[in-house]
Amino acid sequence: MMKNTEIKALSIEELTERIASEKENLQKLKFANAISVIENPMKLKQTRRLIARMSTELKVKELTK
Repeated sequence: MMKNTEIKALSIEELTERIASEKENLQKLKFANAISVIENPMKLKQTRRLIARMSTELKVKELTK
């Protein structure tokens, strides 16, 4: 799990790459959960929130650029 300070330190390009990889990871988690219950279902919620936090920071950086 990334902290907000770590997210704020990333550049726009890094944020874009991380968001894409986390979205892919979320899709894999959802698929695994649909087949059989995953070990830690809270991981889905944590991943969704991480994507949201990174997307928000990306938007802020784009608007202040």
